[in-house]
Amino acid sequence: MYRDGDQILRALSDSGLSDWEKLSATRFFGRMQDEGKVVRTERVEDSPVSGAAATLRHEPVSFVSYPYEWPFSMLRDAALLQLELLQAALAEDMIVKDASPYNVQWRGSRPVFIDVGSFEQLGEGEPWAGYRQFCCLFLNPLMVQAYAGLPFQPWLRGSLEGIEPAEARTILRGRLLFRRGVLTHVALHARLERREGNRDTRSELRRAGFRKELIEANASRLERLVGKLDWGASATAWSDYGERSHYEGDELERKDRFVREVCAARHSRLTWDLGCNDGRYSRIAAEHSDFVVAVDGDHATVEALYRNLRETSDERILPLVMDLADPSPARGWRGRERGRLEERGQPDLVLCLALVHHLSIAANVPLAEVVEWLASLGGRLLVEFAHRDDEMVKRLLSRKEEGAHPDYHADGFERELAERFEIVRREPLATRTVYDARPR
Repeated sequence: MYRDGDQILRALSDSGLSDWEKLSATRFFGRMQDEGKVVRTERVEDSPVSGAAATLRHEPVSFVSYPYEWPFSMLRDAALLQLELLQAALAEDMIVKDASPYNVQWRGSRPVFIDVGSFEQLGEGEPWAGYRQFCCLFLNPLMVQAYAGLPFQPWLRGSLEGIEPAEARTILRGRLLFRRGVLTHVALHARLERREGNRDTRSELRRAGFRKELIEANASRLERLVGKLDWGASATAWSDYGERSHYEGDELERKDRFVREVCAARHSRLTWDLGCNDGRYSRIAAEHSDFVVAVDGDHATVEALYRNLRETSDERILPLVMDLADPSPARGWRGRERGRLEERGQPDLVLCLALVHHLSIAANVPLAEVVEWLASLGGRLLVEFAHRDDEMVKRLLSRKEEGAHPDYHADGFERELAERFEIVRREPLATRTVYDARPR
């Protein structure tokens, strides 16, 4: 894969070119592109990549995200897309040779498959080589969360290979062992791996005359299983935040109007809403942005936001789960395969509303460091500061020792802000102030 300016290019080997020619001739591939389920792809006639048999050009996505940043339903919908593509390919004697959620990206709430190199011609007697990967990176994480209530994001962030069958078996035990799909896809899978060891079972299956119908039946069963998995997100302190009022009188209306005016002042290609909560301000920003990345650390809140965006087929807002005091690091070989949040696109506008006090007080990040980080993002800033007499700030400080966070006060914040930004406007509220600031 190569990036040439705004172009996303894929260099093909001779065998890759052969698979591409077969894929591009199928009916399902064109249909899936038209439906937006597979990234639109075309062959570049004059290949700019030296030594390649051919070069493909892909339509770029607005922002790259990773499965350890997705809420439960996003991972489940990505899994269902993977299975849909597998079954469509099998119908025309092709197959998706792997099954990684890293092959899926998002147009807002709609998943799109980006790795056309995963499609290849189905070999005679070949099993589905991607089954184990599907279990480790899709099915096991979903079942661990749905059945055991354990979030999969930390596990996927810690292991790019996902949750192995033996690991899932240690979690899904006791009564959980009899939940739908666990015996077959976890317990039996783990036992077979332990027993077979390094045996070449793929070659053995090929010699035994493995049939396409068996893959189709397995894919159909997996689709039914995944479709029924659900996570009943319990209410948290933040998942009902949008229903509570932290503002008096017409203050919330004034804040909304201020945010709308700042967003409308200049159209943004990319907006980040940091600490998005229920997406109230992400939606306002989306009216004046090509794309909005909405980030919050509360899984239940982001799950609810994604489900709402999916119901309305909203393609302008991408909701992600991320602790902004410990955001996604660079991952993979030499830290170059999967970039840090800040490496994936520079926002034109950053919304940081009702977040600074959580970073500074709850996460113990010095106030100056918070402002420095916001400045490093490079975009115009719409930021809210909650004063020490704010009810939420008092609640956070009540958990600390007397005199904690002496740097946290309005004068200090504004001084730090003014060093790095030009403060264009202020909107004073009873216990908070919202600032419109431009980077110097």
